[in-house]
Amino acid sequence: MAGRVDRIARGHLFVISGPSGVGKGTLRKRLFGIIKDLEYSISCTTRRPRNSERDGYDYRFVKPDLFRELEREGKFLEWAEVHGNLYGTLKKDVEAALSLGKDLVLEIDVQGALKVREIMPEAILIFIMPPSLADLEERLKRRGSESGEDMRTRMDEARHEIELSSLYDHTVVNDDLPTALVTLEKIVESYRQPARTNKSKYPEV
Repeated sequence: MAGRVDRIARGHLFVISGPSGVGKGTLRKRLFGIIKDLEYSISCTTRRPRNSERDGYDYRFVKPDLFRELEREGKFLEWAEVHGNLYGTLKKDVEAALSLGKDLVLEIDVQGALKVREIMPEAILIFIMPPSLADLEERLKRRGSESGEDMRTRMDEARHEIELSSLYDHTVVNDDLPTALVTLEKIVESYRQPARTNKSKYPEV
């Protein structure tokens, strides 16, 4: 039919989260090195950047007053306070990418992921799991950015987050980074391949 415009299929929304120090950021960045056409939604945060982080690349680092203004105006798809800092995902970033048929990745905390699931039940939630709590604590110590009290807080939070991992669609244990990356890639690609015979929302991985 002349003049027909094909409708663009909506993109997939992948939400990656897990305890602080589990390596989710490293896995996400390496995933983008393998799957070139993924989009990444850059979260807003009020915390200070760590040594290797860049504004507008890892996060949008904003003042608390601006964050609260955006929250009052309803600009966030989700937001949460984590370890005394505010984090949020801008609605416009998510909707712009998905409406253009782009597959989008969010790397957010567990509170935020479950809020996204309430609003967008089609979101695909992937939990990055440490091999053990002892291993996670050792990783945090090596990072060297937490004091004794901060360490206890983060470990308590990690236990709670791990309890909530059963609400996720997939779990990836980050024991060996290359192996975990392969598992994560397979999960993402299983949703992006329309020719797959398994059409379930939860493919076998």
